[in-house]
Amino acid sequence: MMERVAIVGSGLIGRSWAMLFAAAGYKVRIYDIEPKQITDALSNICSQLEHLEEIGLMRGHLTKEQQFQAIEGTNDLKYCIEGAIYIQENVPEILELKRRVHQKIDAIMDPTAILTSSASTIVPSDLCSHLKNRNRFIVAHPTNPPFYAPLVELGPSPWADPDLLPQTTALMKKIGQSPVTVKKEILGYVLNRIQYALLRECFSLIREDVVSVQDLDKVMSDGLGRRYAFIGPFETAYLNAGPNGMLDWGRKYGADILRVCQSFGGPEPFEGPTVDKMQSEMVKYLPLDKLDERRKWRDARLSALAKLKASFDSGEDKDN
Repeated sequence: MMERVAIVGSGLIGRSWAMLFAAAGYKVRIYDIEPKQITDALSNICSQLEHLEEIGLMRGHLTKEQQFQAIEGTNDLKYCIEGAIYIQENVPEILELKRRVHQKIDAIMDPTAILTSSASTIVPSDLCSHLKNRNRFIVAHPTNPPFYAPLVELGPSPWADPDLLPQTTALMKKIGQSPVTVKKEILGYVLNRIQYALLRECFSLIREDVVSVQDLDKVMSDGLGRRYAFIGPFETAYLNAGPNGMLDWGRKYGADILRVCQSFGGPEPFEGPTVDKMQSEMVKYLPLDKLDERRKWRDARLSALAKLKASFDSGEDKDN
């Protein structure tokens, strides 16, 4: 009998989680309070699977029909949760909302199941302190969109069973994700802290009219992003240094880095004329009615990149 997982929340993140588990051979029940949300989610998942098959980037060994048939939508939370070995909550990033949803799940779930949240900023202890099964709670914060970007940050609750992190890590690897452990509670976890630090300086550069929005994005896509698609900032620095690695890098560039960092401004609200300017430039480049089309374009390229990286890791590229 196939093991079953529960996905609570049928937005973009929930749909991706459902596709990931279905591709790995699990039965999936996806829940939403609104019937139309479920209808829309299943329709979107079907379209995504058809597109993936068309471009030759399906995940797993099952056909698109088999993967789609493995996903069932429901508006009954009890039906969704009962018997699930793994539960992924994906409701909006509002603490009280998440706590209410977790409390409902807590009353239904098997005490050996894994209860996770896709929370991106809220720490685990704030999310689960009121639960009887808080020992089975762990944050599994995905990169958006999870189906196409495999990183998942795992942050156990302070009350987590010793086997919870290893179990969740193994499961993430089984469905093709790339898990990392957040070793202590920290606001925003790791991905968002780095992302927000980057956005803060990008915001400042646009506000000061140093560069256009489109050219700033190009700095990432054609510059830093090309390297970071394969290696992180520390390995980038390590490879760019001298024969003594980080020691040479620190000696060569440390003073310059400090001087530039000291010129950064402090955090500021993400609002006002600068946001209006960014919106105006982005709409000219990418009209709002073209967002879904562009998301498909992005997701196809992320899938192709994942396939390329997998070929590198397996050594297949050596024959080319």
